[in-house]
Amino acid sequence: MSYSVNISVEAPIENQIQEITYDGTEIYQPPLTLSESLTKYAQKIDFSKTSDIDFKKEPGEAIEDNKSDSDSKDAFQSSLWPWDSARNKLRNAFQEVCVLADVLAIAKDKRYMVLDPVQQEPIETKPMVQIYARKKALAGAASVLLTGAERLKTSQNEAARNRTVPDFHIELLRLRQNWRLKKVSNTIIGDLSYRTAGSKYTQTGTFEVTKAEDDDKTNSPPSSPIPGGATTAKTNSALRVSIPSELQGVAYIEVLCQKDQEDLCSVNVNLLGSGPPASNPDMHWQQKLEAAQNVLFCKELFNQLAKEAVQLQAPIPHMVVGNQIMATVFPGIQLIIGLCHSTVGDKKQQNNNSSKTDHDHVLEHSLHQLLREVHHKNTHHPFPHPATGPLGPSKKRMLAGPMAADRYELLEMTKSETLLEQIIKQAQHFFMRLRTEYVLDTIAKEVKDPLISSHWNTLNSPTQSCVKINISTHGYDALCRTPLVIHVGEKSLKCICRDGKVMHMSYEPQELRDLIFCHINQHQILAVQALAKTMGWQFLANSNHLGTGAVEPLGNASSCLLASPTGDRIIAVRCEPQTGIQVCVAHSPRSDFFPSRLVTERKWEHLGGQFRDVRLEKMEGRNFLHKMELLMASLTSSS
Repeated sequence: MSYSVNISVEAPIENQIQEITYDGTEIYQPPLTLSESLTKYAQKIDFSKTSDIDFKKEPGEAIEDNKSDSDSKDAFQSSLWPWDSARNKLRNAFQEVCVLADVLAIAKDKRYMVLDPVQQEPIETKPMVQIYARKKALAGAASVLLTGAERLKTSQNEAARNRTVPDFHIELLRLRQNWRLKKVSNTIIGDLSYRTAGSKYTQTGTFEVTKAEDDDKTNSPPSSPIPGGATTAKTNSALRVSIPSELQGVAYIEVLCQKDQEDLCSVNVNLLGSGPPASNPDMHWQQKLEAAQNVLFCKELFNQLAKEAVQLQAPIPHMVVGNQIMATVFPGIQLIIGLCHSTVGDKKQQNNNSSKTDHDHVLEHSLHQLLREVHHKNTHHPFPHPATGPLGPSKKRMLAGPMAADRYELLEMTKSETLLEQIIKQAQHFFMRLRTEYVLDTIAKEVKDPLISSHWNTLNSPTQSCVKINISTHGYDALCRTPLVIHVGEKSLKCICRDGKVMHMSYEPQELRDLIFCHINQHQILAVQALAKTMGWQFLANSNHLGTGAVEPLGNASSCLLASPTGDRIIAVRCEPQTGIQVCVAHSPRSDFFPSRLVTERKWEHLGGQFRDVRLEKMEGRNFLHKMELLMASLTSSS
């Protein structure tokens, strides 16, 4: 006997255990939500599997099919799968996307299809008609503008005829074009300072611009204003410029060079080319502002030089007394820089005092060139420089890192010369150039044979000059010439000799004088040797530093020995810086040879005889080489 028992199978209530802690507590995994369960089951569907039972067949095909009803029933039941419709829709969408992708690929490929726009028929244009239309339009616009300009010009000319004083706004526009202006509490203030050039002077240099009163305009006689030029009558102007009292008058910087309380040369440095203008209260505002800016410039420059003179440590300390700076250029030579700021009467007196000394334009040009160079360096900083940081480092210091500069190079980059040091160096070079010119001119006057010509280079720097000296004999220039090149520096001279030797000399002019005389003696010896070759004489020996004879107080004596073509005459030439030139002649055979019991052979009479001096001053000839040519010719013919 069997019993039937109903058993219900249910899913366990408990979920899966996710974690068991150390104390035995079990942590279960939370149950899935409905959406999560739907997602889990949907992931199990395989959309890639397809079969013939998924497609519905036509009614005719179902009649001709010999399959059993059970199979058709199974196929009908399989088509009722709940996800069947979703799968079919996704498949259809995929097919449509694939077809669209194929169409786009064919359309992009020019081998299959070209999608170019259909070109429309060109519109017939007439270029000449358009050109005539444009010319007509431009002519109409130009006529309108020209008519308006003529009316404005006519009205302006009529207003100018009726007005004796220029318009205030036009004058203000001209003033603004040349000077910096700003408006502070209904007052126009101008600035004359040099802050754009790195100025640190405390003087503000401000001036006030106001409108002239009507009474002043009517009472003033008519005269045409000339900006930058002086006028005898009172100038009509719509502006009134008020300048501070400390910037009024005439100012300039006087540079004076003295030697033992004797003035050598003087230089006036200012911004005005033709000298300080006359102080006239009725002068034009342009002249007044230029004079005031010149006063400010001179004060600022002197203030900077005074600060540098106090800070510099020189072997002989610089002195700053009042408005004068005294610096020692060379022993016994002083450089005095003075600030002159005075009225008209004082200026005339100072001009009378300064007219006693010679005004040197070369030194003045060097000083002005130095000031322009400093101004240009302060306003034009080399690139690259920071956009927001302070300006000032040079290009070498900026490239010190990439160029791997060492400590010595960095220290050399930080060194810079002050303005006073550069002025002193220019003054030293000025005196070195004067001394060199004086020595060369003096020697050229003293020495007539040979000729000494100096050629100064026209392109020189303020602290470097070059002069080329040619020592030659008149009439024998192509035979021998001794060139010298002297570089004049600040405290020394560098001489490049004919043989390439470089000699350095100090600032003492006697050293240059000794060098020139030594080269004169060498030139005479070399010229005699060259002349002997052309005359057929033989060159026996020479010495530029002869050790025999009396000791010369200046340099060394030079000598050479020459023999006639037959060898029976010998000429000895000796050149001394102090004594001059000595020429001796020896004959062979000896005329004073007498045989004796001891010397019986006649061969000893062929020895050269004693040298006899030649009185060159009694000989005919233009110069030394001419006399030597006549002497060689006479000795050759007599033999």
